[in-house]
Amino acid sequence: MAEIIQRDGTWAFDGSTVRITPGLHRSVPLFRQTYGEVAVPLEAVAGVAHEPERKRGRLRLRLREGADPLLQATGGRLPDAADPYRLAVDVDRSGVAAYVAEEIRRALLLDQIPKEPATAYLLTGPPVPVSVRSSDGTVSFDGGQVRIDWSETSDRVKRATGPRIIATGDLVQVEWLPNSGFEDGFLRFVTRDAVFSKLPPEKDPYALHLWGSTRRDLLTALVATAVTARLPHPSKRVGDVTDAPLAAAVAPPRSDHHDVLLRRLRELGDLHRDGVLTDEEFALTKAAVLRGF
Repeated sequence: MAEIIQRDGTWAFDGSTVRITPGLHRSVPLFRQTYGEVAVPLEAVAGVAHEPERKRGRLRLRLREGADPLLQATGGRLPDAADPYRLAVDVDRSGVAAYVAEEIRRALLLDQIPKEPATAYLLTGPPVPVSVRSSDGTVSFDGGQVRIDWSETSDRVKRATGPRIIATGDLVQVEWLPNSGFEDGFLRFVTRDAVFSKLPPEKDPYALHLWGSTRRDLLTALVATAVTARLPHPSKRVGDVTDAPLAAAVAPPRSDHHDVLLRRLRELGDLHRDGVLTDEEFALTKAAVLRGF
């Protein structure tokens, strides 16, 4: 057993699994504490690095592309302190960190773990049900459907549509961008109907606009990961090798595409007629939908 215990967490390697446990110190981010222990099977590991520095170094675990739904959902945008695959190492424990890294590297070599992308998720992601309250509302996922309940501060367009319930089978992709404190973020659920007519996050009834507490909004990555883990693996999406041609890969026939956009325009027209949308709001959202044509 190779193990290193630090203020921010513990890494333990038994030859087949790297078990990463968050620390209990108040400096450990809320997301990291909530996500909990991560058990990384050796076959999911692409490499490990020990990066010593004069004051504090770090251990960094690199996973195979496509192995982890957390990395898939967050796209490498988690802050360093919230990333479970980075561990700050005190200078006096540098030798222990180097030993842990060397043991993992030796096991990778002995077991001849491939470095190419994984064709299925090798980590499970967070358990369900999971529910997070954000600045724009509360998002919940029970394994079968997503539910969004808007807050009183949500845009009127969203509150007028009522709670949004999305079946997992209707989802194409989850998009997540963290609220950095300097720039707003969002959690967007892309469905087959909405893939062509994305509205700004603050207006989109399929998206949470993240603009409040950075610490709490970061927890939406839990939902993003839980949903991503239950969607088809990226390698199974026809024509979706790089995610760039996603819209083309899931595009319905052209007539269906137009039907979806026309239905969205009718919904916006009803909201405008009922006085829910102002003239300016209607013009902006209508323009966003028309770009889909």
